[in-house]
Amino acid sequence: MNALEKIVLEKKKQVQDDKLVFPLELLERSACFKRECMSLKASLLRKDKSGIIAEIKKHSPALGEINPGVNVEKLSIGYEQAGASAISVLTDKKFFGGSNADLTTAREHNFGPILRKEFVVDEYQVIEAKSIGADAILLIASILSKEQIVQFTDKAHQLGMEVLLELHAVQELEKVYVGVDVIGVNNRNLETMKIDIATSRSMAKLVPDGFIKISESGIRDAKTVIELKKLGYNGFLIGSNFMKHPEPEKACAEFIQQINKLKEESDGA
Repeated sequence: MNALEKIVLEKKKQVQDDKLVFPLELLERSACFKRECMSLKASLLRKDKSGIIAEIKKHSPALGEINPGVNVEKLSIGYEQAGASAISVLTDKKFFGGSNADLTTAREHNFGPILRKEFVVDEYQVIEAKSIGADAILLIASILSKEQIVQFTDKAHQLGMEVLLELHAVQELEKVYVGVDVIGVNNRNLETMKIDIATSRSMAKLVPDGFIKISESGIRDAKTVIELKKLGYNGFLIGSNFMKHPEPEKACAEFIQQINKLKEESDGA
């Protein structure tokens, strides 16, 4: 059993337990459930923003502990002040050290869109995402059928959220649903946890026209962002590269400054 299969198996068990402890009626009474969501799409397309989706990730199966004691409130504020277009919060506890409370805390102290980074395998999690303050959810094509992607996307839209559909391989293109809001190309193979930026390069022209595209994982320098922008990418999800620093928000700010400097040099050339 590979890493992804282990995560999905555990997630299915967790969801069944959560349904008993936090029934839908309880989720729908949360303070966040009736709030109007912010648009991830609109933020990624803003000319005055960086396109960076800065992630809060404390742990990972590939790297182990990254920044387990990080202050989520301070970091979420810092990411926004650094110029991030959006924040991504990993809510899986067992494999990534996150929690639903991390996302709710970020929501309370942030005025931009928040993506819930989770392994969604059940419609319950879509409703749960709304209840904890998410503006958008992640759907991973490799662990879902086309029918599930349609079902979960439609439910997210019904609740006012947007959907980021994550692809990694060419064969997953057949699962693309016209209703999703953003297509993400993950440079990390979730089965082996290995990263290769070439995945974004090769997938750039294969993603159907009309979708906002983001590149995920393994982006470590501003030059890569500029290169991928030229290939049509609108956003860039970065987690470990920021989180490995004692103050991730400062690493994010410096990274965005580097992007802006390279862009100015390119425009002036």
